[in-house]
Amino acid sequence: MTDLDFRQGGQPVPGPTTTNLADILERVLDKGIVIAGDIKIDLLDIELLTIRLRLFVASVDTAKKAGIDWWENDPALSSRASRNALEDENRELRERLDALEAATETQAARDDESGKKEDGQT
Repeated sequence: MTDLDFRQGGQPVPGPTTTNLADILERVLDKGIVIAGDIKIDLLDIELLTIRLRLFVASVDTAKKAGIDWWENDPALSSRASRNALEDENRELRERLDALEAATETQAARDDESGKKEDGQT
């Protein structure tokens, strides 16, 4: 006996199909799924705590299509973001060092000028 049933016209109708976990997971990751929920803790009709949970389960590509890509900019999760953060910090430190060196040179030039004036030199 086969898994096909036949209609009156003789056309086969597929019977029930089985879906395994991998197929379900593939569908969920391809389309994405949102799970939302609220947890409220009340005591004597006084709201003490409210927690809102939002969970978006999807593949990376689906998440990017939805505009979600926070992991790309998190140095803890992305080596590229970590490298960019280090480069930014390095550039900032170099700029500060250049500014300090320029200020030191300017102050040294002023000190030289004031020393020459005190000695009677122009």
